[in-house]
Amino acid sequence: MLTVLLSSPRVAPGLLTWQAWSALRAASRVLAGSAGHPQLPALTAAGVIPEIVELPADVAGQAAFLAAVVAAADGPAVWLPPPGDGADAGLLAGLSAAGIQVRVLRGAQEPPGAHLLDLVSIMDTLRVSCPWDREQTHASLVRYLLEEAYEAVETVEDGDPASLCEELGDVLLQVLFHARIAAERAAVEGGFTIDDVADTLAAKLIRRHPHVFGSTAVSSAADVNRNWEEIKKAERSQRSAAAGGGAPSVLDGVPFGQPALSLAAQLQRRAERAGMPGDSFAASDPPGDGAAGEIGEELMRVVARAQATGLDPEFELRAAARRFAERVRSWERSGG
Repeated sequence: MLTVLLSSPRVAPGLLTWQAWSALRAASRVLAGSAGHPQLPALTAAGVIPEIVELPADVAGQAAFLAAVVAAADGPAVWLPPPGDGADAGLLAGLSAAGIQVRVLRGAQEPPGAHLLDLVSIMDTLRVSCPWDREQTHASLVRYLLEEAYEAVETVEDGDPASLCEELGDVLLQVLFHARIAAERAAVEGGFTIDDVADTLAAKLIRRHPHVFGSTAVSSAADVNRNWEEIKKAERSQRSAAAGGGAPSVLDGVPFGQPALSLAAQLQRRAERAGMPGDSFAASDPPGDGAAGEIGEELMRVVARAQATGLDPEFELRAAARRFAERVRSWERSGG
């Protein structure tokens, strides 16, 4: 029998499962196609000495060669293919056709997220080797960050989970790209790495979930939200004190570059949490610029009414806009 022992370039050499080590120690022959295979030093240190064999270039020749080696062995054999994500299907088929019993064994289970390491490596290569990627800055990438986020939103609205997977990848690319650019600056100049991004997020998630990672008790999602807001309020106070500023505002951290309906809704939510009366969300006396001011205040009242009924005004307007677009297309198809 031949055990094809798969290894991962994302897992440190030697970190193999009990089944993998058992197969290696029970084998009469352990074969590797290269003296540079990353598992060799760890195996040699453990007393398992692989034989380096030179395989033919073609898959059929490789299958025939391994089949002959296994047939001549005194017991089970182990083949160490180059590290990767799977075994060559053609090689496995050739071994099976030659009458060799084959077992494919994954030497180590990759932890969730291990494939993100591939993306970091690819981003490093692109930043160095691609003329377009080399020229990009934080500012030049802003438009793409927004576009990719909106495209991801659209797949959710369309109920298209397969496309959502791809669009989230595009959003992730922007995170990796910005972090790679920032890594080119020294820390004292505001530089950071993708690991700094991950560490900052991990610390924030742990800090804002004391009911999961601490001793705080909650009984509902509403309790979680209240705790979350209190923690954010304390964080704003700390940042304001560190910056030598005045008293923190409930509006600190609100991005005013977001779409106007989303901005109005977030401002109103923050004001409500601070205790501002709901009837103050739109001015009783609009600014003195005529119809424009009145329309703006009326929109603020519509936003407040939507939120009072548990609706997201941005989402509802987008849904209405999509329905209107379909009516326009239907009107066009009918010949106007």
